Amino acid sequence: MNLREIEEFSIALAKGSGDILRKYFGKIENIATKSTGIDLVTVADLESEKHITDAINSRFPDHDIIAEEGENTKAGSRYRWVIDPLDGTTNFVHNIPIFAVSIAFQIDGKTSVAAIYNPGADKMFSAVLGAGAKLNGETIKCTSTNTLSESLLVTGFPYVHDTMYDRLFDIFKQFYDASQGVRRFGAAALDLCFVAMGRFEGFYEFGLKEWDIAAGTLILTESGGTISDWDGSECPSSGVRVLATNGGVHSSMIKVLSQHHKHFISQDSSV
Repeated sequence: MNLREIEEFSIALAKGSGDILRKYFGKIENIATKSTGIDLVTVADLESEKHITDAINSRFPDHDIIAEEGENTKAGSRYRWVIDPLDGTTNFVHNIPIFAVSIAFQIDGKTSVAAIYNPGADKMFSAVLGAGAKLNGETIKCTSTNTLSESLLVTGFPYVHDTMYDRLFDIFKQFYDASQGVRRFGAAALDLCFVAMGRFEGFYEFGLKEWDIAAGTLILTESGGTISDWDGSECPSSGVRVLATNGGVHSSMIKVLSQHHKHFISQDSSV
């Protein structure tokens, strides 16, 4: 398997879907909901996903696919594609240009190629395992900051507003007090890329899905970053708890998140 060819294919797919999203941006009239009244899906999500899955099925008919909007195939292949056709749908619906197409290619469950495209800013993030991460073809690296007091952080919040949701605001306050600030952009794939390119030192979130983090994880680690569960153990591939940093502030963020980890660990099977 030639990973550079897979990267070129993934980038072309992401850009093609980006063209679809631009076509609908600012023109969405019909919006449906999924898990809750604020978990949105549009024709743009569905058309973007179909563009990607049709192309993969045509070129690699024996590969497995897992995609957010349900265009999934599972044939037991060692090769698998993990797709989010529109990460940041709520931003998209409200004409905020912070959204992305996220595509990850995995071999035996490990992401080997990633492409994340933000059509609103024409920024293409990509990575190949062992070959570094790039933004529009140029190498990117995380910052070298090693203290929270000099760090800018980013996070997100789940769609379900339950007791865990309330606890997340306690965590938010701790990080807000300890850092230069905490931002919330609403597109996890881009949050991971923003840590990778040095805009932020750390990103944490609860209740994500595999397609939210599969591509961004590779881009982050190939830029020199670190990703884990909130207690420092291996990051769940499910995306249920994510801590991604430049590496320098990772232990400091674990000290905060590990205080709350026990309350969130029971949610693994329900998120």
